[in-house]
Amino acid sequence: MHEVIICEKPKSSEKIARALFPDAERKKHGKVSYWEYEGDGKRVTVVSAVGHLYSLKPENPRAEHFFDLEWVPIHEIDKKKAYVRDYLNVIKKFASDADRYIHACDYDIEGTLIGFNALKYGCGDEALERARRMKFSTLTRDEIREAYENPIEIDYRQVDSGAARHILDFIFGVNISRSLMKSVKEATDRFIKLSAGRVQTPTLAILVEREKEIREFEPVPYWIIKAFLEPDLVAESSRGRIFQKETVKEILEKCRGADASVKSVRIKETIRKPPVPFDLGTLQSEAYRAFGFSPKKTQTIAQNLYTEGYTSYPRTSSQKLPESIGYDKILGELSKNSEFKKHIDKLKRPLKPHEGKKEDEAHPAIHPTGVIPTKLSKDDKRIYDLIVHRFISVFGDDAILETMKTELEIEDEKFTFSRRRVSRRGWMSSYPYTKIEDDVFPDLKEGDIINVREIVAEEKKTKPPARYNEASLIRELEKRGLGTKSTRADIIAKLYDRKYIEGRKIHVSPLGENLIDTLTKYCEKITNEELTRQFERELEEIMRGGVTRDRVIEEAIEEVKSILMDIDRNMKEIGRDLYRAYQDSRVVGECPECGKNLVIKYSPKNKSTFVGCSGYPDCRVVYSLPRGASILKTPCEKCGLPMISFGKPRQRACLNPKCGKKEIKGEEIVGKCPECGSDLIKRSGRYGEFVGCKGFPKCRFTCSVDDCPDTD
Repeated sequence: MHEVIICEKPKSSEKIARALFPDAERKKHGKVSYWEYEGDGKRVTVVSAVGHLYSLKPENPRAEHFFDLEWVPIHEIDKKKAYVRDYLNVIKKFASDADRYIHACDYDIEGTLIGFNALKYGCGDEALERARRMKFSTLTRDEIREAYENPIEIDYRQVDSGAARHILDFIFGVNISRSLMKSVKEATDRFIKLSAGRVQTPTLAILVEREKEIREFEPVPYWIIKAFLEPDLVAESSRGRIFQKETVKEILEKCRGADASVKSVRIKETIRKPPVPFDLGTLQSEAYRAFGFSPKKTQTIAQNLYTEGYTSYPRTSSQKLPESIGYDKILGELSKNSEFKKHIDKLKRPLKPHEGKKEDEAHPAIHPTGVIPTKLSKDDKRIYDLIVHRFISVFGDDAILETMKTELEIEDEKFTFSRRRVSRRGWMSSYPYTKIEDDVFPDLKEGDIINVREIVAEEKKTKPPARYNEASLIRELEKRGLGTKSTRADIIAKLYDRKYIEGRKIHVSPLGENLIDTLTKYCEKITNEELTRQFERELEEIMRGGVTRDRVIEEAIEEVKSILMDIDRNMKEIGRDLYRAYQDSRVVGECPECGKNLVIKYSPKNKSTFVGCSGYPDCRVVYSLPRGASILKTPCEKCGLPMISFGKPRQRACLNPKCGKKEIKGEEIVGKCPECGSDLIKRSGRYGEFVGCKGFPKCRFTCSVDDCPDTD
């Protein structure tokens, strides 16, 4: 009997082959490796995909709109993926005489679809009749063997949901993007590349709404009255924010020169429960908070740790840790590391994790497998250690916090101050990523009189809503039911790549904002998150059997046709507005010769980008741009033109090469690193300007320009 096992990626195939058949032989067909085992009366071949092998393509590429689609090998669509042909050839070669097939791709919607398409289109429909499915959450030997010895049926509802998601994303994204680009062509006879999407565009609309709230916000002054007490205490007026200046003056005059009397001292204990296990979203948020990692980076590292067998499957929404994963066994293996052991030894038996509410039928929460890495990059180790410490801490004791609240009176005006300290660390001693408060409680009692050194009124202003960062945006998308745990990081990365947004604290570019304004004006459906949310619910219903794949696709086609009709009815108006927005987004400054706009332009002849005056041909001011250069918002201190960033390592220079303003490696020193003491340097990267440690890569401290610590 010949059995073919199809895995999702080459690394997974090696793990699975070695776990199931230690004597399996690694072989090559062309450039592609596969594994083969013969024994016990059977021959087993372990082959690998490289992610998706098949992608969607219009059946008629010349059609006005694309609704009739077919699955074709991905290398036929994307020439950069020519290597996929070799992997497909290996699968087809060994599929021809197989008696049994094992689908061993990751157990999620995408993994199920990858394996299904490899079987259906690479091996033939008859292969599906002889196929079974392995289900596993870690690539450990025991779990792989368990999944192989107890295979399940392929979940065709999962297949249908995954296929429907790809089809919906295609018919929304491709058709609407093409229609928008066509509108610009019709209105201006110019081509510009534009992008819209089923989830991407509502996500951008959320950011545009926040951008407008911030811009339109009018700060209002208010005052906080503080009393500086001896020896070193600061109390605030119980009135909180005071918006009337006359009231502030009255309080200051009344309290000046008076002492404070203690009216009450209350100490309250609060139990702080251990954290819940990581799902993907909370891991991404915590990694952003602790290390400044983008959600996409965290997801990539977590996937690599899973593939290497160090942690469980990361794309899960579960905050549950079932006993079946083997708490004692995992902790026992982790105890071989002395750093982990000192925390594990403090845990009390029987072990019971503090779990969250969210569940995932396919996978448990993210956890270590017990396999300790021998060598990891610094960033990979940060994520691995974060996952391990989180896992240990969920079994820890409750922490106890003490809060001291003291109420004072100064000439009948009430003031308060608070102190907090951790009286029992519990789980917090195992989780070094949380702040441990350790305020000193002053020795005070009711009736004490305290000398007031000074009474002041601090003037402040109300602040606009905070900008989203990548982590908070992912939380917002999850809250609103947009996208999935696996796709949200990619959606945000795509908005950056399209230049619709920029910065670690997310700013929407003029192009991004005007795109949403135009779409909202003429075809609001595509920006409306309720439509997207409705389809997200229906895609989930496919998996539950509540609705069929065909019905959801038919509904989507009708919605897209309605949106396209709106665009067609307003074709030239939309095209003019979008082109104007595109032109505005290309403006980088004012021409020093004529005062008109300097804009980014592209030369088809030289296949290069440059900056030139919008007054051409009357004004012929032009500045060349090095390959890969980024134009910064920072103006040149010498001449006022924008600075540019280019080269590896990145250098900063004035747009005008004759100006001579240049900063090698972008080394504008702005302070001292709080982690290692080296210089903090202002740099430019994919997300705009940021501050990073000069000690990179040994020290990887980074922060936004706005959040740069005041170290001077």
